[in-house]
Amino acid sequence: MAEKPPRTGKATAIVGAAVLCSRLLGLVREILFNALFGTKALQYFITAFRVPNLLRDLFAEGALSTAFITVFSKKIATEGDASAWRLANRIGTLTLSVMGVITVLGMIFSPQLIGVLAGGFTGEDAKLTSQLTTVMFPFILMVSLAAQVMGMLNAKNVFGWPAMASSFFNIGSIAGGLGLAWWMDRGFGRHALFGLAWGTLIGGFLQLVIQFPSLRRIGYHPRLDFHFRDSGVAEVLRTMAPAVVAASAVQVNVMVNTSFATHCDDGAVAWLNNAFRLMQLPLGMFGVAIGTVTLPFLSRSAALGNRDEFREALARGMRLVLFLTVPASVGLWMLSEPILSVIYQYNKVTWHDIEQSAGALRYYALGLAAYAGMKVLAPAFYAIGKRKTPMVISFIAIGVNFGLNFWLTKLGFGHRGLALSTGIVALTNFGLLYWCMRREIAHLETRKLLVALAKIFLASDALALVCWGGKWLLLERWQTMGLLLRMSGLGLTIALSIAAFCAVAAMLGVREMRDLLSAVRRKFSRGARPADGA
Repeated sequence: MAEKPPRTGKATAIVGAAVLCSRLLGLVREILFNALFGTKALQYFITAFRVPNLLRDLFAEGALSTAFITVFSKKIATEGDASAWRLANRIGTLTLSVMGVITVLGMIFSPQLIGVLAGGFTGEDAKLTSQLTTVMFPFILMVSLAAQVMGMLNAKNVFGWPAMASSFFNIGSIAGGLGLAWWMDRGFGRHALFGLAWGTLIGGFLQLVIQFPSLRRIGYHPRLDFHFRDSGVAEVLRTMAPAVVAASAVQVNVMVNTSFATHCDDGAVAWLNNAFRLMQLPLGMFGVAIGTVTLPFLSRSAALGNRDEFREALARGMRLVLFLTVPASVGLWMLSEPILSVIYQYNKVTWHDIEQSAGALRYYALGLAAYAGMKVLAPAFYAIGKRKTPMVISFIAIGVNFGLNFWLTKLGFGHRGLALSTGIVALTNFGLLYWCMRREIAHLETRKLLVALAKIFLASDALALVCWGGKWLLLERWQTMGLLLRMSGLGLTIALSIAAFCAVAAMLGVREMRDLLSAVRRKFSRGARPADGA
């Protein structure tokens, strides 16, 4: 028999809280880097990090993680822990070998990689960017191993520490990166960017080792195992090959956007990065958290042939994602400038930078719910053995994104056009994935999804109305307001808009809202029992 599934709501809350912590620390990291270096200098570090970051999503936190969790969970369900540990050792050894070679090659050929990625950078700018890339390339080796460890722990229903691991990456990159940058250049000039690059490696190392105690607690002891001719290894590789494209379409598109952005206005790379970073807050809290919790359960259900359980869990996960991300999208669209100003407008960051980032954030927000839905939906195809479907759809998405980028930049949309194309591609990708999954498992509770989505849109209208009123009453002159007044007005507007959304959602009988209220009531009733007994 399979292990009992985790309490999905509690596990999602744990992962969501951990991911929120990571995203907030990542936001602090971006705030400090922007304030100390400015958007024009920081864009070289951001571009340099794109190459190892893309490989992280291609081979580590994207394809390898999805493929490994799928096969590892099946091993646990059908053959037991001992077989799963052997698979983990062999995949870990293979990862160490392959990623080690890729790291060395990346360090050697970083000038050529940057020439392809950032054709708009020339001379000293291109040289600086390639040197930063060379320093950061070992990051991919550490984060690949960290992703495998995370997959093993998730498959054993351990979610908290793996989700917190990326927080330690941010802690290491902030403390180590800024400390080294200050030591290299107290004025935080271009040379100090190398401190940030070395800080990235410190963060990657912490992300890996912080998970080791949890591995020991579940009974796993790593060792080198070069027996790669194994059915489990072959299955991971077969699953991973199409997932290399499918699980990382978003990052591939971000890379394409970066290439186009280097030909736009000076600072466009940083503007897009700041906007995308802010969008990743709700994406990580909701989409990544729900996808992380549901994938091992979906894999076990599929391995045991329980299609009804699989279908119900997947449909419920998507409804929950939409319930949480649609209002977030509306809020980001309505309050983009005040939010970005409160977060980023310090020291070297100007009002012009905020305005340009806000234009990108609005268009990114159009695809937020679709991005989050893909985090739940795409891995489900690997659980049922349909690994080629997401790959084909991702090929389509990448092609459409490139075409839209070219067309929209020619029309003069600049970096905003790049964000718009990303949002459109996310919606298209999710729609195609949903249609294909619905065909694979007969039906996917589509009627329930559409009814829930209609109610969520109505509740989001109330949220948008409150946001509009808050901008008119509390934030009308926010450009000239002090920081405390801006934060107070923005905080009050956000709190009232969330309250309006929840009230309307409760009146409309949205199931996810009822579940949330029931959970809150149970929590308070448990807390009240000791006092009543006393």
